Amino acid sequence: MKLLKKILMARATAMLGDKLVKLSAGAVLTIFVARMLGASELGIYSIVMAWSAFLVPLTSMGLNNLVVRQMVKLDSGQQAMTMLYTAVSIRLGLGLVGGALMLALFYLLNAELFSGHLSYTIPLLFMLQAFFGFLLFEFYLNYQGTFRTPAYVKSIISLVSFGLKLVLLYQGFGIASLLLIYAGEFLIVALAQYWIYRQKHRPFKEEQQRWPGYHPKYFSLAYGKQLLQRSSWLWLSGIVSVIYLKIDIVMLGAMAGTEQAGIYAAASRLSELWYVFPATLAVRYYPDMLKAYEKSWDGYLIKLRRFALLFFSAALAIAVVMSLTADWIVVLLFGEAFSAAVTVLQIHIWSGCFIFVRYLIGQHLVITEQEPLSLFSHGMGALLNVGLNLWLIPQYGIVGAAWATLISYAYASFFFLFFAKRTREQFWQLLRVKA
Repeated sequence: MKLLKKILMARATAMLGDKLVKLSAGAVLTIFVARMLGASELGIYSIVMAWSAFLVPLTSMGLNNLVVRQMVKLDSGQQAMTMLYTAVSIRLGLGLVGGALMLALFYLLNAELFSGHLSYTIPLLFMLQAFFGFLLFEFYLNYQGTFRTPAYVKSIISLVSFGLKLVLLYQGFGIASLLLIYAGEFLIVALAQYWIYRQKHRPFKEEQQRWPGYHPKYFSLAYGKQLLQRSSWLWLSGIVSVIYLKIDIVMLGAMAGTEQAGIYAAASRLSELWYVFPATLAVRYYPDMLKAYEKSWDGYLIKLRRFALLFFSAALAIAVVMSLTADWIVVLLFGEAFSAAVTVLQIHIWSGCFIFVRYLIGQHLVITEQEPLSLFSHGMGALLNVGLNLWLIPQYGIVGAAWATLISYAYASFFFLFFAKRTREQFWQLLRVKA
């Protein structure tokens, strides 16, 4: 009983639970949409959500870990607070601007989707996503050691949201109702994280008072310029990374139709479900990696290599099991109508071997201040994915899209280290098994 309680109260368990709830709910929802509304409606839903994912870099601006890293270098609590609140203001403002621009571009390319209830739920989804800027408060709480409360609150909100979506589907509502719930979830999660921050955050220095609440008046132009200069590589990297991660759905919808996009989305959702583990653990281990780096380079490399080997081994085991059971899993979850997704899943699942390790490498590039390489790797990955999709989709359809994804993920997630002179030695060090 004590061991179970210790596991449940562990920081990594709380953070993993949050991500697992969100991705599991998304996977189950995909199954229900596929079975109740069909592949074509699933394709429309997946295309809209892929466009929503394009907004993530614009609402984060590469400031998540960077802000905390810069704050801890400051001596004054007032300076640290100003930097944090400046970053939040930047994310809110640029998130709103980015949402408006994304909406205009989406309408230009997908005008046929703006009909009925979708004509207002899609704009609402894009605009409310700007409030993800408030998630910076969660990153600061994580740095101070508060992991469980933010994670558990997000899990509860995700579960309630998931329940509402299922109820609406059973009541006969369509895609628009799901997007409306998603939009509300963005806002509620953001406000909840800010409320937790106000309740839980501790003074920056032991002798100082707790900070006042967030207000745009604390915006500092000097800190804003500093943060944007440091984060420019990261948010540009984030934009191109989302392109190479999500462009396959968008291109399939344009080149092969929404039904094929829906079948592909079913397979990719099962594959991407596993990404919750490296995403969560990389965030959990980031403070440990940062502290190891500050002590010694050799010790840091040993820790990075051990984590990378652990992540890769887990991804390899998942890929083998999923490849062998893909036929049974796809038919069981989605039905015979989605049998074409089997081959896609058997190819796409192997991308995880590289994505798992990429989460650690992304942290590594921030810690070692090699942010331009992040942009370079994701940019080349995006170009590879777009080029391969243009070549393979007309010939092989959704199977071609799966191969394009695997190849581009492999390069952008890991093998780019070999092609950059500065990281080539680190590439070989990561391949070593012994510490």
